[in-house]
Formats: sequence, structure tokens, C-alpha cells
Amino acid sequence: MPEPGPSPLQSSLPGAAAQFGAHVLGSVKVPASGGLPAPPAPSPPIAPPAPSAALRRLLGGPSGLGTEGLHPARREAPPAPVPPAPVPPAPEPAQEPLAPAAGNPIPGLYYHPVPEPDPVRVEEVSRRIKAWAVDEVDLFPDAWENQFDGFHVGRYMVACHPDAPTIEHLMVATRLMVAENAVDDCYCEDHGGSPIGLGGRLLLAHTAIDPLHTTKEYEPAWAESLGSDAPRRAYRSAMEYFLRQASPSQADRYRHDMARLHLGYLAEAAWSQTEYVPEVWEYLAMRQFNNFRPCPTITDTVGGYELPADLHAQAAMQRVIALAGNATTIVNDLYSYTKELAAPGRHMNLPVVIADREGTSDKEGYLKAVEVHNDLMHAFEAEAAALAAACPVPSVLRFLRGVAVWVDGNHYWHQTNTYRYSLPDFW
Repeated sequence: MPEPGPSPLQSSLPGAAAQFGAHVLGSVKVPASGGLPAPPAPSPPIAPPAPSAALRRLLGGPSGLGTEGLHPARREAPPAPVPPAPVPPAPEPAQEPLAPAAGNPIPGLYYHPVPEPDPVRVEEVSRRIKAWAVDEVDLFPDAWENQFDGFHVGRYMVACHPDAPTIEHLMVATRLMVAENAVDDCYCEDHGGSPIGLGGRLLLAHTAIDPLHTTKEYEPAWAESLGSDAPRRAYRSAMEYFLRQASPSQADRYRHDMARLHLGYLAEAAWSQTEYVPEVWEYLAMRQFNNFRPCPTITDTVGGYELPADLHAQAAMQRVIALAGNATTIVNDLYSYTKELAAPGRHMNLPVVIADREGTSDKEGYLKAVEVHNDLMHAFEAEAAALAAACPVPSVLRFLRGVAVWVDGNHYWHQTNTYRYSLPDFW
């Protein structure tokens, strides 16, 4: 089908990113594609950070970072209509409906609503990712097809990356997301996963994205092993596609964040084996590694530009990325709470750990977890606003904007995916 055009941008960073187009620090080179179109005029902000006088002068009025902070762009008029995607045939009566419903946001949760993702892109990404999963990597048996469809990964990725220049850029993120979930499900969770022997499985899977450099005698056996199970096939294929779009530094960044993810898996597995319930701070430390960080960290690759490695490595940028990953992962804990309670065994999540360690009721533990999420979100927005003001390099501003959009899109997907998630009866 013809390549759909770019979707309208949504963002928690306002038009300052475009206004700073000529303000480059040092010798950083920014590609022509690194600039951002100015978004629609924002509505009055919610709890804005106080602007500096210099920032007010740069932005030329109250519409800049100082007054709007990192709150989402709210449209005064709806976006231009997009031709609707063809209506899919109705499912067989024996199947559960897979179409996502609007869903209800968690009461009291701090989040930003986003525009509906471009339906043309959603349809095309959904079609391509299923073809990849079925035809290229043989990802799942027929019995799991309904669950794969119910994940709505196309809707998820289009909501999180509205500035992707092409469908193939979106597919880079989508394949990696599906591969990461295959490893989680098949190695750690409810599709054959177990904490026993997890370290060995994760190490071998990691070589599908961070290749083994060994002798000629032993390399063929390793290469053959990459096709031995669905998670490794998915990792290998998704990484091959990623490398076609990513620079060497972006690829190395992603491998690093995936090592962080696997370390978090191992910590959670170790606690499961010893039946240890961590302190709340210990759980949050584990969740800083076992979290969504690999997804927003590739926002520049998916957007078709690059945040230079030295800027990405700055402590302030690393803090922003970590806070974004932590907040979005607690969103998963909260929306998946009832799903995990219904699963066999005792599943550890933040509400459960708070209730256990702080001696609260289940409801109180859940509501306290909402507060933890909100604190993380406010810290993320404050730190991102401060970094944008201190380092107004176009690629920095665009990257911060992309991470903020990913945070908002991640919440949107959790809220609307009623096939997977439902809220507890605590209100």
C-alpha cells in the first residue's frame, strides 16, 4: 500500500523546540530533519515550573518552556481528519472481541491524554508486524494468536512515535517491542517461563543482539543456536532490522539498555526463587532495570535523527530517561494489577510490595503506588524542563519531546487495552 504520511505530533514539550532551531551549543551537528514543527497553541498549563528571565526572553512570551513545562500540547481544534482504515471483518462468535475500547484511566493518576493514533498507520503496522511474527520468525503457535492480536502493538507504537517519518521507522520499534515481550513471556512469565535457569537463557538470548565473537571452531554452533527458540529468533531478526536504521552509537546504547533489562529480570527471578519480598525501595531499584527504558531510549532512531552520544550520556539526560522508564513501568504495575492477581502464584508488583512491607490493605497499597507514580512523573517533567532550558540543542529538545510523547503514548495504550487490563474495584 502507499506509504502513509507523517502523523500530527503530540508532545509534552511545546513549541520551544522549533524556536531553538538556530541555537546550537558547541560543535554539535544536527541534521536538517532534527527540527520540530511548531505545535498548536497550548492551553493554560497545570502547575508550571517558574521560568528564568533568560528563558522568557528566548521564548518571547508565556508560551515557552517556562510556562508550559512538559505538559501535553492540547489542540484548540481537532487534528485534520484522516481517511479511516478499512473496517476489519467481525470476529467469529467464539472469539473474544479484540478491538480496543476507550477504557477508564486510573482515578488520581497523573497523565496526559493524547490524540488517537493515525488509523492508517495503525492498520499497516499491525499487518506488517503479524506477517513478521508469523512468516519470518515463527514467533508463536496458533493457540496464542488471539493474545498476539489482543496486544494491539501497532496501536501502541503509533501512539508512542507519532513523529516517525515512515512506516519502516515505526516497524523498527515494533519488532523490538514484540521481541522483548517474547523473551519476557517465554523465559520469565506465563508462556513457559521460570526463574530456574533464567540467567543462562537470558545470556544466550542477549547474544542475538550483542553478538558473540569467538573462534571459527565454535562460531557455527552459536550461530545455529540463534534460531533454536522463538525469543532468540525474534531478537536476532529485530536487531538486524534495527541496525539498518540505527547508528553504531544508537545500537550500542540499545544493547546497554537491554543488558539493564535482563539484569532486572534476574533480580526479580532471584527473589522469586527465595520467596523474598523486597523492601519498597529495593523493588523500585529492581524496576529501574526491569522496565520500559529500551523503548523510549530509541526514540531518535525511530524519529530518523540522532541524539549525539555525548549528549545522551550526560548525567542530566540519563536521569530524565531513567525517570521516564520508572514512571511508565509503574503504570504497567497499576494497570496489570488485576491481571497478575488472577495468574497462578504470587506476582510481585508495587501495590503488592507496599501492602506487604508497609502493612497496609490491598487498596491502600494500590493508592500509595499511584502516588509513587505521580511523584516520578512530576520529577521527570521537572528534570526534563530544566535540561531543555539549560541545553537548548535542537537534537536534545527533540529527544526530550520524543521521550515525553512515549510516556504519554504508553499510558494511552495501557488505559485503552481493555482486552488485557481492567481496574480493581477500589473506588
